[in-house]
Amino acid sequence: MGRERLGDRIRETLFGAEAIRSRVHELGKAISRDYAAGGKGRDPRQRPPVLVCVLHGALIFMADLAREIPTEVEYDFICVASYGSGTSPTGPVSLVRDLDRSIAGRDVVIVEDIIDTGHTISHLKSLFAQRGPASVAVCALIDKAVRREVEVEIDYVGFVLNEDHFIVGYGMDYGELYRNLPYIGVLKPAFIR
Repeated sequence: MGRERLGDRIRETLFGAEAIRSRVHELGKAISRDYAAGGKGRDPRQRPPVLVCVLHGALIFMADLAREIPTEVEYDFICVASYGSGTSPTGPVSLVRDLDRSIAGRDVVIVEDIIDTGHTISHLKSLFAQRGPASVAVCALIDKAVRREVEVEIDYVGFVLNEDHFIVGYGMDYGELYRNLPYIGVLKPAFIR
């Protein structure tokens, strides 16, 4: 693939760094407001919500989102596999890394980079429901509804993508590359194998 700058491989920018920053700020405020006393929280012990980052794509989004929530939150990480190194699903969702803590009785907000077919988030919601949380919400940076195969409710959405572009940047990858771009863009076809 050569040693040219990663940005030179992007056909077009869909969501720039400033637009992402602004939208993440709004999502953080909404989550903080919703889980304030008397809000969406259902934890009988009134503990802070647990943000669950879906690794690896949501890592950058989660870090920025957590800093934009001015109230108490806790966080944990989970890793699932449904994609190989390319652009096509490889089969059923499998658990690669589980949570470090119990979510029984807790309010959980799953933080995901992109929801397209809906299979992964549906799997996670089902898995978490078996663990007895007080509530489960979903926060996705990108809702790519054009590819939806399974209906899922998304409580917090950063951006809606109505085209079936293969996007990278801001945590999203192609072959583990491009996650470090500060914006979200469409990869040039020449760099998709």
